[in-house]
Amino acid sequence: MPAKSKQQAPLTYRDSGVDIDAGNALVDAIGPLAAKTKRTGLLGGIGGFGGLFDLKACGFKDPVLVAATDGVGTKLKLAIETGLHEGIGIDLVAMNVNDLVVQGAEPLFFLDYFACGQLDVGVAAKVVGSIAEGCKEAGCALIGGETAEMPGLYAVGDYDLAGFSVGAAERDRLLPRKDIEAGDVILALPSSGVHANGFSLVRRVVEKVGLKLTDPAPFAPKLNLGETLLTPTRIYVRQCLETIRTTGAVKALAHITGGGLTENVPRVLPEKLAAEIDVGSFGLPPVFAWLQREANLDQSEMLRTFNCGIGMIVVAAASDLERVRGSLGEGTMVIGKIVARDGGAAIRFNGNLEPASGK
Repeated sequence: MPAKSKQQAPLTYRDSGVDIDAGNALVDAIGPLAAKTKRTGLLGGIGGFGGLFDLKACGFKDPVLVAATDGVGTKLKLAIETGLHEGIGIDLVAMNVNDLVVQGAEPLFFLDYFACGQLDVGVAAKVVGSIAEGCKEAGCALIGGETAEMPGLYAVGDYDLAGFSVGAAERDRLLPRKDIEAGDVILALPSSGVHANGFSLVRRVVEKVGLKLTDPAPFAPKLNLGETLLTPTRIYVRQCLETIRTTGAVKALAHITGGGLTENVPRVLPEKLAAEIDVGSFGLPPVFAWLQREANLDQSEMLRTFNCGIGMIVVAAASDLERVRGSLGEGTMVIGKIVARDGGAAIRFNGNLEPASGK
């Protein structure tokens, strides 16, 4: 008879690269962070097979649910390369909740997806901590998520992020409204920087000029380049919801993300109307002036690649201009008006992009 083979040692899930104990440690770390985002309507906490939310408790009478999902693009590479993970979750929340509020919806809850090759609990906790911070700023609950450890699919140290958010609006208050007309004014809220679009080009520019992310920023020498580029996306939710509710005068909002002003403003306009924007009415922030110069981009390409300093567009009647501007607060700019389209382009730009303060 053949000799018995020696008993092989068991091959565990940990041996294949997945550490269940690390995943559990992350859940334990996330619990207190998620608890800080609790809001009216949330039932229970994280850790179940699904998150529960009571829409009736929020006081809606005839609600319509609005959902959004998004990521942060290759801005994530900068966070990984610099080790600065504390703001990238704010970007993730912002890219979703800003898309909800433009439809007049109040963000209710948020879920995240964190995928990696090998789980680093410290890094993941920082990322989810910043997601919780963004949720608090937006007034929505971090209701759950998924952490996926997939060795062989991601390199060691790399991770990916995606987010999903649900909001609600009263049916008769959804945006854009149907009464947008020629003569309405276009207001703008400033961005906090590049936000989370165009970073494939940003990274190419950094490579082209031979800079390290630890070098001083050419457009802000007192600051580190990586830290400056990683400035989190501004969350406009509370500001916009307050203006919608107190003035009743907001006709439309447009979140300026991928495609810039060129692609995003027309998305909220009726077919027979166009936006006429004076690009000389707002100064091009230094980071964008630097990117335009180093990438040798013309004005048209800048306006369809980057937000160029404008993060949110607000449309209102000219007669409501001062009320809306007063509610939106300091920094609000008037940059254009709604005009008849007359078969032309859905957006028209007048003037020239100029660096802010002559820089």
